[in-house]
Amino acid sequence: MAEYTSGHRSVPHTADLRIEAWAPTRDGCIREAVLGTVESFLDSSSVRPRHTRLRRLTADRDDDLLVAVLDEVIYLLDTEGEVPVDVNLNGADGAVDANFTMVDATTLPQVGAVPKAASLNELRFSHGQHGWRCAVTLDV
Repeated sequence: MAEYTSGHRSVPHTADLRIEAWAPTRDGCIREAVLGTVESFLDSSSVRPRHTRLRRLTADRDDDLLVAVLDEVIYLLDTEGEVPVDVNLNGADGAVDANFTMVDATTLPQVGAVPKAASLNELRFSHGQHGWRCAVTLDV
């Protein structure tokens, strides 16, 4: 079986930000989308995580889970002034536990526009022979 890589990138999008991510697993793809989102507006390359935050999220579909995780990232930034530099997802009782490894966003250099919400418009999340791929537009 071939080994597939993980990654993410920002893609130019009119007046918004588009993140594309890929990984061998669904949870890895969501993780890459979170990292791509944070890296789109903050330079987190030299940070030391402060602590973790555990959130239980529910969604009926994989694309809904992607939006729920990204909305939680934006919520934590708005309410706590923190962003994740990593996230691990684990299924639990029909829900997903998201364990975010957090840093203080105010200590990081801002490199782009801060997202306001994940859009359902042009949302993509799929599994194929080369692993999982997702694409999401963020309102900035």
